[in-house]
This record gives sequence, structure tokens and C-alpha cells, in this order.
Amino acid sequence: MASAEEVKRDELAGFLKVLPPVEFSCVYGSTLHPNNRDKSSMVDYILGVSDPLQWHAENLKRNRDHYASWMVHVGGAKLITEIADEIGVGVHFNPFVTWNDKMLKYGVVRMHDLLEDVLKWDRFYLSGRLQKPVHILLDNLDIENVNSSNLRAAVSAALLLLPHEFSEQDLYAKICSLSYMGDLRMLFAEDRNKVKKIVQGQFSLFQSMYKPFLEEYETKNMISFSSCGGHKANICQDIDLYTTCSLVSLLPQAMRNHMGVKLGEQKRIAESGRVVRDVKISSREEVAKCMQKVLRRTVLMSSARQAVSGFLTTGGLNAVRYLGKKMAKAWKSRT
Repeated sequence: MASAEEVKRDELAGFLKVLPPVEFSCVYGSTLHPNNRDKSSMVDYILGVSDPLQWHAENLKRNRDHYASWMVHVGGAKLITEIADEIGVGVHFNPFVTWNDKMLKYGVVRMHDLLEDVLKWDRFYLSGRLQKPVHILLDNLDIENVNSSNLRAAVSAALLLLPHEFSEQDLYAKICSLSYMGDLRMLFAEDRNKVKKIVQGQFSLFQSMYKPFLEEYETKNMISFSSCGGHKANICQDIDLYTTCSLVSLLPQAMRNHMGVKLGEQKRIAESGRVVRDVKISSREEVAKCMQKVLRRTVLMSSARQAVSGFLTTGGLNAVRYLGKKMAKAWKSRT
């Protein structure tokens, strides 16, 4: 007899049958909250495809009603792909799709762009999404394994921004908040308690997701645990320069390059004989502040580009409808 989780997975994967083939698919958001009882909440998908132009052309034949009518008539698949790539951050979203008595939203991204963002944080858009719990439905290219470097980097970035002592919940909240730094939506269109709700609602999922990396850092004597009652823990970390340098070295290369421009670089010869450029680190506070600025600027640019792209591709009515739902949640959290 299939478990409740398997039944739910099969149900969510059923939507893929009405779409052209994809290489990767995952579900994220409130759907994953164990205590979520709201059947009206939108189910969010990320779909990775090898060729978005070809995929959208095929999907327009199958599911023309998923797209804004003006895009279908004016430019079709070519315009959809161009707006995603040149105005947005490479992702096209179709929101308010009705299927099997559910409301869905799905984002389509080129697999190459997904991998680049996961490994390099050059846009820090889907890489930030994949630092939070997701339910993988299809993974032909083993993105789950590739994403381990993204999760390790997220732990490193969060530790740089945390004090000597903190709780396990503080750590997951800091990881979760990385992709919201500088996000325009957080100013007026997101629940101000969003990070707290995500972590509390999916705490056990965060634990299972990050356990291997916390154990790795404990083995390296970078952190240590003490019991806090229940299944949660308090964590202590070394905040000396040696540990700080180790944490910075685990950030994606593109992030270190940006930090190196601001803080300076120093060359060293690696064991392989290759010349390596390290970020010049004078103090933990300075490097943490620099990393935060780089992340905030990256997220700001990506969220602004995606907001414009989303407004164009969803059509004015759907854009206002989606923004209205977001702002209603934001307003509720502030009153």
C-alpha cells in the first residue's frame, strides 16, 4: 500500500503529463508545509527544460490557455523566451493555471541557466529557491546532487552572518533570508513574517536537508552542538580568521570574485600548482558586511528584472491579481 507521501507525490507529478517532457521538476512553497490545510493555496512548480523556445512552442499547442493571450497572438514562443532571457532572469512563469481542481503556477527555465545559478549564484534566483525545502518530482540530470554545493555555500554564508552562539532555528532562518535580501517584493508585497513561517512550518524538512553539511562542519571543528530540548539544538561556531577564511572559500566563485573586487585579493599557489586568488580578509565583520552587500545587490537586480518580466508575460489582469494576493498577505502580516 502506497504511503500518504507517495500518493501526494504521484498526484503532484500528474500535472507533468499534460505538459511537454521536462528534464527536472520540483514543487515548492506552502504545499510542502506538513500542517497546511489550505486546499485553495497555489501549487508552485519549477520546470527545467533543455530548450525553452522549443518547449514553449510545443506547450502552446497543448496548453494555449496557460499563457497571456497578448503574448500568444503577438510573438508566441519566441517572444516568451526572449522576455524571460533578456528582461527577466531566464524564467518564464505561468500563474493561475487550473488543473484537477487546483490552482497552479509553474516556472520554466533552461537547464543550463538553472545549473549556472545553482553553482555560481550569478543571479541568485532559483539557487535561493533550492536552498529551501522542495519536493523533487523528476530529476534526469541529478540536480539534487549538484545542489549540494549550493546548500553548503548557503550554510557558509549564513554562518558568516551569525554570532558565536545561535539556535538551529536561527541558522535556518538566516539561510532562508539570504534570497530575500534586497528583494523588492519584501518592501510591500510579501508577508513580513514569511521567513519565520517558512522555517517553523518546514523545520523538520530543513533539518533533514542540512544535516549532512552541519555534521561535516562539526567534524571540521567549525561548529559544535548542544542540546536545546526536543529535536532542536543550540550551535556554537568559531569566529576566528582561519574559520572565516574557510567559510569564504566555500562560497561560489562568482561571489568571491565580487567580494575580491571590493576587499582586494591575494595570490597563493595551490597544491595542484595553480595560482589561486583569495579574498583578502582583515576581519570577519568586514567580510560578512561585504558579502551581504553583494548578495543584496544581486537579489535586488534579479527581483527587479523578474518583476518587469512577470508583469509583461502574465498580462496586466493576471499581474494585478497576483500582486493583489501578495499584498493582501503582506498587509495582513503588518496589522
